[in-house]
Amino acid sequence: MPRLPLPRLLAARILPVALLLASGGLAPLAAARAEGVVQRAARTGQLVLAGVADAPPLVSTTASGDAQGYAVEVARLVQARLEQEIGKPVRLRFQPVANAADQVSLVAGGKADLACGLPFRWDQETSVDFSLPIGLSGLRLLAPSGRFDGSPAGLRGRRIGVVAGSLGQSQLQGMEPRAVAVAFPTTSAAVAALIAGKVEGVIGDSLLLRGLARAQNGTNLVLTPEQSYQSYAVSCVLPQDDSAFRDVVNLSIAGLMQTYLDGVAEAVALVHRWVGPDSAAAIAPEAIRVYFENVMLGVEPIRPVAPEPAAPPSR
Repeated sequence: MPRLPLPRLLAARILPVALLLASGGLAPLAAARAEGVVQRAARTGQLVLAGVADAPPLVSTTASGDAQGYAVEVARLVQARLEQEIGKPVRLRFQPVANAADQVSLVAGGKADLACGLPFRWDQETSVDFSLPIGLSGLRLLAPSGRFDGSPAGLRGRRIGVVAGSLGQSQLQGMEPRAVAVAFPTTSAAVAALIAGKVEGVIGDSLLLRGLARAQNGTNLVLTPEQSYQSYAVSCVLPQDDSAFRDVVNLSIAGLMQTYLDGVAEAVALVHRWVGPDSAAAIAPEAIRVYFENVMLGVEPIRPVAPEPAAPPSR
């Protein structure tokens, strides 16, 4: 039996669930609301993903300027789900922004439809919604090997790069207020300053720090401590109160996790390419599996729908 490409396979698993949601009691509320992403995609034929262009493994750009990365692949699955939902082609358009705050602002302002790979924040939840998690990350310290032991006390009086307004900045101030925080507009800029010797370390998202250290040839840079200062899930940011689009996104994410757990080759290859053991993130398959299983504990499993039996031949 021929295998379906991953987006079509996920659509085949998810479509019955999506139709059930669409036929439920939320339809009158959706009709009364202003145009949502699903309706806008049907009208414009595009889905807009906001992202920082130099934030591997979530988002980076190829030599030709095309966006790639784990967040982009998740958005492509949402794109495929949307096409199935509205019955027409949808183009995924990447909108580059300077930093994570701009990602949230564009989605909140209706200038982008989603941004993926961001941690939940209560101050942002008042203006945007968050999807199911797409992965697990945390705050750690990037520095040359042997410079720090990872303890907060070891940061005292040291120049530590942070992204302005980030979780890393607030965490550093809380755990060692006598550290010298040096703010940068992006994680990429902070890592570049570390490599240039302008700061002694950088505290930030461990996924991004690993990806940027590899991308910027920081061969002697390591992450400490072994356990993150703070662990958190990363999700997609969505327009607030757009339940129809949130359903599409969550079904796409759950479908990816379910097919990964079921050992579907395309899903395993997609995840491992960006966050697996041979990627910059270097996450062990067992760790990915355990995390995906934990996420799926909170939602209904998505299983293939068995085809209806063929009618008996007429006599």
